[in-house]
Amino acid sequence: MSGTADPPPPPTTIDRTLLAGFPSAGLLAAMQLELFTPLGHGPMTADELAATLGVSARRLTPLLYLSVHAGLLRQDGDRFANTEEAQHYLVKGGASYLGGGHELFSDLYRAAFQTAASIRADRPQAKHDFAAMSEQELGAFFRGLHGLAVVQGRQLARERDFGRFRRLIDVGGGSGGAAIGACEVCPELRAVVADLPSVVPFTRRFIDEAGLAGRISAEIVDITAVPPSSSYEVAILRNVLQVLPAEEARRTVLNVGRALEPGGELYIIGQCLNDTRLSPPETVAFNLVFLNIYDDGQAYTFAEHRAWLEEAGFTDVERTMLQRGLSRISARKRD
Repeated sequence: MSGTADPPPPPTTIDRTLLAGFPSAGLLAAMQLELFTPLGHGPMTADELAATLGVSARRLTPLLYLSVHAGLLRQDGDRFANTEEAQHYLVKGGASYLGGGHELFSDLYRAAFQTAASIRADRPQAKHDFAAMSEQELGAFFRGLHGLAVVQGRQLARERDFGRFRRLIDVGGGSGGAAIGACEVCPELRAVVADLPSVVPFTRRFIDEAGLAGRISAEIVDITAVPPSSSYEVAILRNVLQVLPAEEARRTVLNVGRALEPGGELYIIGQCLNDTRLSPPETVAFNLVFLNIYDDGQAYTFAEHRAWLEEAGFTDVERTMLQRGLSRISARKRD
């Protein structure tokens, strides 16, 4: 009696994962071309849009159809228009514009493709050393982060009624986007953005461009080593702990705690893993990027965050899930 072997499974998961990169590349290209901005004024044909962008319609057309397939454009006959989401977030000049993130994601994609080399070498092959990065590299990095930082600062200030506060510190704030967004919402709020010596000049440029130099200052502070010199009612840590080794992340939370007044509030925004380390899926994916750009930085678990916060004298530790798999952890300094 002869048996028959079961047929092999189709490579569905492999194909889906490999092909997923092409729509991402298409969106990145569309952001780099500012494709959505002219469409902010109304539908256009491929020829009209190409002429506006100064590119070949023949080359542009496949990208337009891919963007329709991805749900970023709508097609009506020979005319293309932004979807509601693209109109809200990808038209330059809008209050919630995120199109500038192409510089950041270009950098992150390049880093992710170094994963095998980083694992073999046991060191990051696309390292981000904020103290040693060139002015061009730092500028591109912070421009890529700035738009979302401002949006998140506004949202946080509205949702948590930052009108109650007068003194905010944005720790490791980079462009100062979170502080800028919060101060735009709360006219009585004053803020300090604390960061490294190589970063602070960029911070001041973004603050000046926002017209908030009278209410936001940028100061040099190595938060992993010393607490800020003043006291504050509220603190934001955005995308900070994930760039640090665990012990430096712990010390950072302790130092921020020392700078907050009793009853003060802390908000940590960034990549945070569930304790299984299997979700959120976006954070699991970002950890692949982090191993390529940081010596020891990584997305830490919620349990690790809670332990650092409790040691630093915080209570009422809560976690809220945001877009892109980001977490917002809130805590209150004990009275």
